[in-house]
Formats: sequence, C-alpha cells, structure tokens
Amino acid sequence: MLASLQKNPWLRLVVLGAIAFFVIALTLTLHRYYNFYASFDQGIFNQVFWNGTQGRFFQSSLSSSLSTQVVHDGQVPEVFYHRLGQHFTPALLLWLPLYALFPSPVTLTVLQVTLITAAGLVLYLFARHHVEPQIAAWLTLAFYGANAVVGPTLGNFHDIFQIPLMVFTLFLALERRWWWLFGAMALLLPLVREDSGVTLFSIGFYLALSRRYPRIGLGLCVWSFGYMVVLTNVIMPLFSEDISRRFMMERFGQYASGEEASSLEIIWGIVSNPLRLIGEIFSPLGETLLYLLGQWLPLAFVPAIAPEAWLIAGFPLLKLFLAQGDSVLSINIRYAMTVVPGLFVGSVFWWSRHGDALTPKFQRFWAVCIALSLTICLLANPNRTLSFAIPDSIRPWVYVPLSEQWRHAPAPRALLAQIPEDASVSASTFLVPHLSGRRKILRFPALQLRNDAGEIEEMEYGIADLWQLQQYIPAFKHDRLVLQSSLAGIDQMLSSQQYGVVGLEDGVILLRRGVPSNPEAFAAWQSYRQTVEAALLALT
Repeated sequence: MLASLQKNPWLRLVVLGAIAFFVIALTLTLHRYYNFYASFDQGIFNQVFWNGTQGRFFQSSLSSSLSTQVVHDGQVPEVFYHRLGQHFTPALLLWLPLYALFPSPVTLTVLQVTLITAAGLVLYLFARHHVEPQIAAWLTLAFYGANAVVGPTLGNFHDIFQIPLMVFTLFLALERRWWWLFGAMALLLPLVREDSGVTLFSIGFYLALSRRYPRIGLGLCVWSFGYMVVLTNVIMPLFSEDISRRFMMERFGQYASGEEASSLEIIWGIVSNPLRLIGEIFSPLGETLLYLLGQWLPLAFVPAIAPEAWLIAGFPLLKLFLAQGDSVLSINIRYAMTVVPGLFVGSVFWWSRHGDALTPKFQRFWAVCIALSLTICLLANPNRTLSFAIPDSIRPWVYVPLSEQWRHAPAPRALLAQIPEDASVSASTFLVPHLSGRRKILRFPALQLRNDAGEIEEMEYGIADLWQLQQYIPAFKHDRLVLQSSLAGIDQMLSSQQYGVVGLEDGVILLRRGVPSNPEAFAAWQSYRQTVEAALLALT
C-alpha cells in the first residue's frame, strides 16, 4: 500500500481527501452532538439499536409517537411498537454487534462518517477499472465535495448512508467478477429501507438496456420490484398501518383517491394519468432545475450529458420528482444521497469514453465546481451543524457563536446526569438523543406511554431546553410554536401538582413526578418564564 502511494500521486491525493473528509466531518458531527444540536431522528435510531441489544428488535417508543395510531387516531405511544411498519430497515442489523460493543449515539455518528468515507475509496477502486488514475481521483474528490454527500453526512444518523457504499461495491464486484460479493450487495441493497429497491431496479434497468448484462439486469429488476411490492403490501402492514395511512399519503397522496392507499394503488394512480405524471416531474420547475444543478455541480455537470447517469440514477430521481413535501428536493438531507451513486457511476462510464476531455483547462473548471459545491453546502449550514460559525438568519439576525454554545452545554449536561438510566422521561427534541438509550422515552411535552404490561403510565421525568429554542424564535416560526407548546406543557404539569421543578439551569428545566418543587428552582422558573413570555410577545 505504501509503495502504491509513493508511485501514484493521484492515489495519495485521494487518501488525503478521504482523511480530510473523515476528520472534518467527524469533528463537526461530534461537536453537533455534544453541544446538543443532534435531534429527534438521532434519538430514534439510537433507541432502535439500544432495544436491539436487549433483544427487542426494531422497537421504539419514539417511533411510536410518529405512528398513524398516535398521529391520526389519538392513541398513546407504545414501548413495544415495531418501527418496521414505518420503515423496513433490516440492514441495520449488520451494525448491531458494533453498537453492542459501544452502545452510544456517538457510535452511530462515527459509523455513518466512516462508511461514507469508505464509499469514496470504493468509488476510486471502481473508477480505476475504466479511467486513468487522474480522472478517478477527480471523481473521488468530487464525491467528498458533493453537496448531496456532505449535507446529509453532517446531520443525524440515517439509514440511507449505507446506499453509496453498497452501490459502489456492487459495481466494483461486477467489474472484477466477484459474484459472491455482487450477490450479497444485490440482496442487501433492498434491505436498507423499503424504497431502496428503487436504486437496485434502476441499476438492473441500466444493465438490461445497455446489454452489458441483460439477464442479470432483468433479474435485478424482478427481484427489487417484487420485493418492494410484497414488502409494502404484505409484510409491513403486519406491523402497523403506517405505510398505507401515513407515509404513502404524505409523499404520494396526490395520486390516491381515498384516505389511504397501498403502493400498488399509488403506482396505478401514477401510470394511469400520464399528463399528471409529466406535470409532477417538472413541477415546481425552478426548484427541480436547481436540484439537478446542485447534484451535477461537483461532477462539472457531466451527468447532464451522460446517458448512463440518467439511466442508473433515473428511477431514484423519478421517485423524488413524483413525491410531494418540502424535503424531497432539499439537497442537504438524506433523500438526496439516494441519487448520488447513480450519477457518479454514470460519470465513470462517460469518462471512460471521453478521457481526452480532461484538459488542464477543464481540470481548473472542475476544481472550481467542487469548491463551489462545498461552499454552497457549508454556507447553507446543513442541519445547523455550523451554527457556531454561520448565522442561521441574516434578517432578522440569528447567530449562536461558539462561545455561547460551549457556555450553555454544561447546563443540560448537569441536569441530564440527575435522571436515572432506567427512568422514563419526556425530553425536548435536542435532548432526546442523549437520553434515548432506554425503554421509555417520549418527546416533550408528551407524558403518557403504554408500557410492556399494556398499561398507560406517566413519565417520571420531564426535561426541556428552552434556551436553545429561545435563540431561534426571532426567525423561525417552528421554533416559536415548539417553545409555546413547551411552556403550555410545563404549566399543565405544574398546575396538576403531579410534577415539581427540581432544577433550572440556563433555561433548561427538569421536572419530576411525585415530588414538590424546589423553592429556589421554582422561583427561578417563574422569573425565567416571564423573560420568555416577553420575548414571545415582542415578536407578535
């Protein structure tokens, strides 16, 4: 390996790029976690893994609070709720032994950054089968500078982070005729989540249409499509009604005729109205074009003219374009990462035919594109990871400097230490990840939970970080609504005399069921509450 690095300066550049990506991404994401900016989804996945180490696979009270039974039917969240009814993610079991050795939300963060870094290195190995080291290096650096890679990596842990590594490994195995590895990736890829089979279907479609491996391509299409249909219509409904009543309707409800719909009904609703299909693909036109430009930018816009990129990334793109919601065309969240592998693999094939296009002038242009992609991503402050350096809002001005984040962090940490590890707790969004390694946890101000005995019980503790919300209310309506809801929840907890204030530190309040309020803490709370109310009134 050392000899290869010495002989190949482009390989050295790739390794240095991978190291830089790993160190910077890990530093930023760990800083995000330890300064209480990791949020609800990080807590969901950590609780799923924690329950898995206890033999309760894919159970989560946090996921239950998002289920259709709770959201639509008003039922109480359950500790034994199986998340597989919302998202079918058995591939996560691959990483359960690692989590069992190091049971912490930090483990998930390290795992995510590590596998994304490894994906870039596998991309380089695959590219070397088709292009010169120089082009392979540029493609790898483009991967580490892509907005759709960096943005989601700097956020919460998510399941889609597995897809780039699996897709690049699948193509590498195909080139080297490692059929056992190719088969393993083809089996695992649809297991990432219920819709990841779309990526495998697109790969199979390319292999069949290009006639490179028509039988293998057809087999991948049949396997992935059949798996998704059976999974979403037969298997997932065994766990809950979420797939038909919530997730299909939230993303593709415009193609349904009722209050719920199966995946087959949604597919029929799409193909039976081709005019609406075309309209959905291009609407909204401006956002769609900006999204494509953002995905193409780190690759110097090569995917726009590469047929293979359109074929391999085509169906994941189509899925996003047909969906509704504000997040589907956001390049800084996890969904954007499903498109990335197809664009990069397709670009490799394009460069294999146009290697002479990499002139010094184009290299300078490509470097500018990668730098611009990275700059745009960082200036967007994805997932508030860079709030210590970049204002969240200019007008009105919202900026929480590094000194303020570090000054505040000891306050929630001190109060969290007072909550026993096995106690039930209701915690505000940014405190959830730090408390999620337990059986009974909800998002504040929810207090009721159905336990393993089937009985409804009240949470023993409630904890909320109001200071952090207060920083963002001048510019963000959502934070303002959450702060108002938290105040109302605390008022109700105290007026019922079931909970008492046992601690207040820098806007972080800790309440406990069945104990009277600490007089000093209660007085401090009353004073702080007036300050928060005044801040809210000033915004009306």
